[in-house]
Amino acid sequence: MLKKLMFAGLALAAAGAHAADYPARAITMIIPFSAGGPTDVIGRILGQTMAKSLGQSVVVENATGAGGTIAAGKVARAAPDGYTILLHHNGMSTSPALYRKLAFNPMTDFEYVGQVADVPMVLLARKNLAPNTLPELLTYIKANKDKLTMGNAGLGAVSHQCGMLFLSAIGTQLTTVPYKGTAPAMNDLLGGQIDLLCDQTTSTTSYIKTGKVKVFGATTKARIASLPQVPTLAEQGIAGFEMYVWHGMYAPKGTPKAVVDRLGTALREALKDPNVKARFAELGTEPVPAEKATPEGLRTHLKAEIDKWGPIYKKAGAYAD
Repeated sequence: MLKKLMFAGLALAAAGAHAADYPARAITMIIPFSAGGPTDVIGRILGQTMAKSLGQSVVVENATGAGGTIAAGKVARAAPDGYTILLHHNGMSTSPALYRKLAFNPMTDFEYVGQVADVPMVLLARKNLAPNTLPELLTYIKANKDKLTMGNAGLGAVSHQCGMLFLSAIGTQLTTVPYKGTAPAMNDLLGGQIDLLCDQTTSTTSYIKTGKVKVFGATTKARIASLPQVPTLAEQGIAGFEMYVWHGMYAPKGTPKAVVDRLGTALREALKDPNVKARFAELGTEPVPAEKATPEGLRTHLKAEIDKWGPIYKKAGAYAD
């Protein structure tokens, strides 16, 4: 017993010493989606600024596939030393309902660093699709539902989630085309290979402003500040429609509290940085309030989202093996 107590004491002392020296080398931020996609863009902006506070570089690694579960599983299995962290979006809350065999538990296999940003979404179409207004689009969809396609970034992605809500709201089903990320889906929308896409402002604002896509509405309660000319879907008659993308930062379970605190401090400092705010604004989003960029803020929100979306996906019968 004495030896066990001595070993435990030494382990705690070693962990404390490690935390005091943290970080001593580069940190890897795992992004579940492809380079150039919305979550990737946010992660790279954050990483560059967090690196200044941490005194070490933050290297982005894209681990794509399976709606973000590959990346989340990789971080859940990583050494709990603070050198591997995860930036994930709503998919963290929908994966328990979507995947019968999930290699991790979002509520028990991670330490929470904090929420990052809430991102509005917009309903888009290829530039040469005939309709120009939402009423025209709804009429067109009903007349051509067997011909139209709606892209998404993969099963469980927020673009898939948004598309499900939209089609459910208008009582229509279309052929959906899953991609391995938002960037390739957007490329095919721009190229005319798919007809519709519901996507985040982080990856769509520039295309909307340059007229490379048609936009039919925002998924938020109020109009988006960076796109004031775009009416919401709700104000155009799709009552109660609201959908946005939220992001959170995680570390493996067992990461020392001092390390999580260090990461949290760097995150909150980055979210206050004028350059980060300006770059987020260009993308149509803004950092969350300071009280949300905390472990408890993220834990509470994640639990609420799991409780909200689980029944919706189960009712729809949407599963991925």
